[in-house]
Amino acid sequence: MSSPVPDNVFVSQLSRFVLSWDGAVLGVSLACAAVHSVLNFPSTSSSLSKLRDAPAVKVSDLRSILPLDQSDKLVVVRGTVEAKSAVDGTWTSLQSGVLVSKETNHRAVIVDSTKACIVQEWKGLIGWSSDLRAIIWRYWREHESNLVRKVPFVLVDGDQWPIRDIVVVNVEGTRHPLPLTIAYHHLQPVHASPYSFLEALFGTNYPVAFLNVEKILPVGKEISAVGLCSLRNGVPEIKSCKDLPYFLSEMSKDEMVADLASRARMLFWVGIVLGSMSIGVLGYAVVRNWNRWKVERQQRQLQQSSRDADSNAEAQIEDEDAGDVPEGQLCVICLTRRRRSAFIPCGHRVCCHPCSISIERDIAPKCPVCRQEIRTSLRIYDS
Repeated sequence: MSSPVPDNVFVSQLSRFVLSWDGAVLGVSLACAAVHSVLNFPSTSSSLSKLRDAPAVKVSDLRSILPLDQSDKLVVVRGTVEAKSAVDGTWTSLQSGVLVSKETNHRAVIVDSTKACIVQEWKGLIGWSSDLRAIIWRYWREHESNLVRKVPFVLVDGDQWPIRDIVVVNVEGTRHPLPLTIAYHHLQPVHASPYSFLEALFGTNYPVAFLNVEKILPVGKEISAVGLCSLRNGVPEIKSCKDLPYFLSEMSKDEMVADLASRARMLFWVGIVLGSMSIGVLGYAVVRNWNRWKVERQQRQLQQSSRDADSNAEAQIEDEDAGDVPEGQLCVICLTRRRRSAFIPCGHRVCCHPCSISIERDIAPKCPVCRQEIRTSLRIYDS
């Protein structure tokens, strides 16, 4: 398994990035989340309004509310799942139109079989793997993990026999989640072998277990269908509506309305709270960076003023020292200007003011006479 140290380093770097610029990155992230919630709120509210206005009927009452011009109408139908072959009237179609679970022998109209491979991820001692083998392994896992089988099915009234009223459910092209029931769940461990030890030693991924899961939509299950319904060849047919988050669900209309209303309220308050937090964080970051910029500007102005003052002082010194200087009072560094500065703590006055400043700026400033470390220099004025 991976060491926790890289995870801690990643978390530390991520927290530094989020809190950088005095929280400006965090404020922008909160603002993006708030905008996302605000943008999703109108669509959720619109879906809630459409769902509330949609009539909730039984299968036997569906024909009475459908328009005769074959136009689509948004409805909520509650019924029992039945294979379409059961209403065709022939035993041949009954046998070929129903799926049977291989593991539990349940009759169903949708069977979703998933075979997942649980892989042990460990860097090992060497920490490298073969790219070709990894590509082949991922290719096999992606193509063998999932298999979905479907047959045409309808909704009927569970208490009606013989079956007279049906509504055909069209699930082609829908991306809505289906109310599947887990019929089989089995975890099969893979026994370790010497080859598995070598794989772990060299840091490659090796399987430790296989997980088989089978989900079905069984015949006889009572569900609700929410979508656009119309007459096709005299038979009601319902398909999914892209504007709604539901299509086939175990919930009733009232439960779906309550769930969608809860989502809308959550999006509304999340947008307000995150928006307020982002405004506060961004305002704090703007004020902090503005004050920091003003302090830096003042420091730059002070440094510029100090440089100008030094330049004026040097010009004044050059003017004062323009005349003849006795040999014993010349600077020991430049040998052109008069000695004006004394070093502290040694007290030697052997340099002019510009040369003393240049000595002070060294990494380890020392007096040019006694070689003692100096802290600063003092300008000496003659009366």
